[in-house]
Amino acid sequence: MRHKIFSSQYLRVLLLLFLLCLVCSAVKAETPAAALFTYAELTTLYDQDNLSRPIEEKLNLLLTTPFVDNSRRPTEALQFSRSAKLGEFLRVAFWNINRGLKYEAIEAAFSSNERFEAMLDSEKFPHGSEKRSQILEQASALRIADVIILTEVDWGIKRSEYRNIAAELAKHLGMNYAFGVQFVELSPIHLSRELKKKNRVDDELDTIISVDTELYKGLHGIAILSRFPLENVRLVPFVHQPYDWYKSEKKGASLLEKGKREFTGRLFLEETLREVRRGGRTTLLADIVDARIPDGRVTIAATHLENRTKSANRVRQLEELLETIKDVSHPVVMGGDMNTSSEDLTPTSLRRELIKRFGNPAFWIKKGVQLALGFGVVEDFAMASFSFGRKYADPTVRHIPFLSPNAAGKFFSRIEKFRFADGGAFDFRGDPTRSANEKGKKLANSNERGQKGFITTYQVKRPVFIVGKSKLDWIFVKPPNLKNPNNSDRSYRFAPHFGRTLVSINEAVEEDRISDHRPMIVDLPLDEPPLDR
Repeated sequence: MRHKIFSSQYLRVLLLLFLLCLVCSAVKAETPAAALFTYAELTTLYDQDNLSRPIEEKLNLLLTTPFVDNSRRPTEALQFSRSAKLGEFLRVAFWNINRGLKYEAIEAAFSSNERFEAMLDSEKFPHGSEKRSQILEQASALRIADVIILTEVDWGIKRSEYRNIAAELAKHLGMNYAFGVQFVELSPIHLSRELKKKNRVDDELDTIISVDTELYKGLHGIAILSRFPLENVRLVPFVHQPYDWYKSEKKGASLLEKGKREFTGRLFLEETLREVRRGGRTTLLADIVDARIPDGRVTIAATHLENRTKSANRVRQLEELLETIKDVSHPVVMGGDMNTSSEDLTPTSLRRELIKRFGNPAFWIKKGVQLALGFGVVEDFAMASFSFGRKYADPTVRHIPFLSPNAAGKFFSRIEKFRFADGGAFDFRGDPTRSANEKGKKLANSNERGQKGFITTYQVKRPVFIVGKSKLDWIFVKPPNLKNPNNSDRSYRFAPHFGRTLVSINEAVEEDRISDHRPMIVDLPLDEPPLDR
């Protein structure tokens, strides 16, 4: 009798411990991994060039520790989307959401056909029109994404209404998420310390921006949202940070740089504000585990490379990223805003421009070639136009020294030549039957091509012909068992298919656009695609 009572009590204790573990794990899933800064600490981060040890350690922890919430667990087994051409497939979406300034439109695009359609202008996009149908089709395509990669994601900044964008969007979509901090935003205009400049458009003086010191967190970074739990989440800042966003921006722009920004503002309606911030570019990585995925696991590597630098420095950051994922033996999806411009976007000065032009041997060789060929101003302009035209939408084009250089070319050749430790490669294939526009050129399966190069993903507010449009955002996929990135004879299981850039949806519901970048999607079939059979 005493033995039975003991056994009953023992079972109750075990059950209590089990329930306690479940509660603890649920709490742990929503508990921030690093402490946030108070408003007083944020002002210290701006004011003091040399930080105290406690503040510096707190900053380093924030920049290396991701926030993870795996509390969204489905009540039944998750189902993949299916199509006649691919069978079951995993859909990955990427979008640089421009800080989440148009959050309501972003949320509606990902979640609700009714809400998104209600935002459409019926006069601009009449019911039954081809344009309206195209917009809604793209919204539907975005809505079934299993994994969403986002860059330029705010948390606790007035410009985006103090939202925790990643957390709020994930909650609304019923998805798990990871968020990694790239920068702590410290500009005086964010911390309510200066008057905004006169607005060039309406010529009115803006008032002082006052911030809620309780709500202001000043965080800006990268997010991964997933219908599946996220495992092995890590945040890996680049060692090489070619632009110091704190010291350089706090010092202010040179007269030449101010003139360049003023010209850009007038021509393209793109205002460049001073962005004083601590931190740097980084990569957020997470694994998704499911028995139906080849090898049972896929690693998502979300990144945002530096824009205020030259191409060679982005290649150095790429090298670090490739080294980070080199030993991954299962499929990999690497996506993000990689800023693959061939232009040097480092803020300039008169001294720097003189050195770049007259201290650069390539400049004098080019001038010598032009002189020998009898090139004048008209021919020089024609060559420059040709060089710009061939690479504005296709930064992967071949580098032709002196005549039509392409500084970004090395970025893509490095990815194409890269091999993982298991011999695997990123998929560079382009097949008419597997691409959105039936294009057969390099990377067409994973990134949509158009009539000229790729469909551009970034656009200024007022482009001038083709100037102000660029292909900056990319998705690269390592499928299983692909050793040669261009081998069309190998398996297409979990290889990229029908990569698309969704232009219409981004320009559908706002007077301007939802973002200055367009969303992208790509599909990865779980088995060999039926279209092969």
